[in-house]
Amino acid sequence: MNYANQNKYLETSIQTATPAQLLIMLYDGAIRFCRSAIEAVNQKKYEEAHNFFVRTQDIVMEFAITLDKKAPMAEQLLSLYDYFIFRLTEANTQKVVEPAQEVLAHLMELKETWIQAARQTSSQGAATTTSYSQSR
Repeated sequence: MNYANQNKYLETSIQTATPAQLLIMLYDGAIRFCRSAIEAVNQKKYEEAHNFFVRTQDIVMEFAITLDKKAPMAEQLLSLYDYFIFRLTEANTQKVVEPAQEVLAHLMELKETWIQAARQTSSQGAATTTSYSQSR
């Protein structure tokens, strides 16, 4: 697959994704960038590490900006996202991997949580649709 086709595929995937799928895609990106930043620090490629840390932070900030502030867990998630930004900044400025490894572990755990929530929501939606169809 050539580069133009890859971009078109990605663009179509994003445009047709559900909000839950978009969130999981963002988590995938944050995880990938965070891993790349850790690898770059380990290889002493500090400029590259900086770029990956910034990209990870950008995604975490997007999580915070788009969070439904009325949701029951919103306040806790906002605090957690702030903490992630702090730890990523620490990793970036000190060029150490431990804070980034901590954030990476949390990102992976949160991604799994969102995947489970999306599955639950879609199965509940399917059950509702099925019961609605059966009642007609």
